Amino acid sequence: MAKTKAGNSSSIIWVSRILVGLLFIFSGLIKANDPLGFSYKLEEYFEVFHVTFLNNLALSMAIILCAFEMILGFALLIGVRAKQVAWGLLLLIIFFAFLTFYSAVFKVVTTCGCFGDAIVLTPWQSFSKDLILLLLIIILFRNRDSINPLFKPKTGDYLLVIATVIFLGVGFYTYNYLPVFDFLPYKVGANIADEMKIPSGAPVDEYEEIYQLKNKATGATKSMNDKEYIKSNIWKDANWQVIGNPESRLVKKGFTPKIQDLSIQDAQRNDYTKELLSNPFYSLVIVTDDLHKSNLTALSSLNALCINLIQNYNMRTIILTSNSAADAEAFAKAHKLVSEIYYVDGVPLKSMVRANPGVMLLKNGTIINKWHYHTVPTYDEMVKQYFQNQ
Repeated sequence: MAKTKAGNSSSIIWVSRILVGLLFIFSGLIKANDPLGFSYKLEEYFEVFHVTFLNNLALSMAIILCAFEMILGFALLIGVRAKQVAWGLLLLIIFFAFLTFYSAVFKVVTTCGCFGDAIVLTPWQSFSKDLILLLLIIILFRNRDSINPLFKPKTGDYLLVIATVIFLGVGFYTYNYLPVFDFLPYKVGANIADEMKIPSGAPVDEYEEIYQLKNKATGATKSMNDKEYIKSNIWKDANWQVIGNPESRLVKKGFTPKIQDLSIQDAQRNDYTKELLSNPFYSLVIVTDDLHKSNLTALSSLNALCINLIQNYNMRTIILTSNSAADAEAFAKAHKLVSEIYYVDGVPLKSMVRANPGVMLLKNGTIINKWHYHTVPTYDEMVKQYFQNQ
């Protein structure tokens, strides 16, 4: 009987070990695929907790935190440094559970970012996931002396060092060369205009009106939705009166297009979204959320590329930015930028290309390709690949 009990305990520890280890590696890897996107999520939390002075550290923290998750998961699987790993897992999951619970209760961050943009979870879904993980990690923590290593201590430490270098390297690579897997709506091959459309017959948002009522005779109060209000005939009773304006509440979410917040405007606030996305010819689009924070060397090289494309192929080259018109025009004049400048809210700009500046090649609204400024083709390479035979 004792052997059976010990065997069951060992099985539970191994199952918990595998599930927690794999999930931490997966979670860290998904976020490390897009560390800049994860840094934006960290900035949301910094704003909620009024620690925006950490914004400049968000990217470094994102890369390190993603690597730390993967390191803990890997170390757990191979059983190296079991006691320290158990403590690390416990403290991290308590921290994550607190964040997701706080987000869910106070509705301050609508998506947790646990799995980046690959798997979008609501705060309550994330909190439920964290509670399950917390239970598994408590099992591991209580049995941390029973987490047996798969290798000799020296070999385990050696593997852990190699894994640490690799996991940190993943974040640095994807930050400098764009995510390997693009889960954003502005991915290569997507037609931006199509991603903004709501298909005919698609379900729409359904709302109900909530009435606050007060009885003039008794002082009693009650609330009811519009259907109950009509069905109960309470509106015929002169003693009951509606207090204030009805509150509109979402009952059922309808179809939501992948891109719903894109508006491209000129300096006079004229909308050019449709015109730019219906251009049947190639357009080179330079995306920079903030011109002053963009890589100036890269902007200079892109400007030279644009000059050649305009002169030799009469190509339309565009800069999309969230800077003010006066600021952007002054910047363009100071740096002799030749591209047309249009203005877009910072949120969609950050989703277009995870780089500042980033580059997209558009044709009829379809993203033919996009690049980090480190990987933009030379003029000759671009001509050979895209324009030579057009």
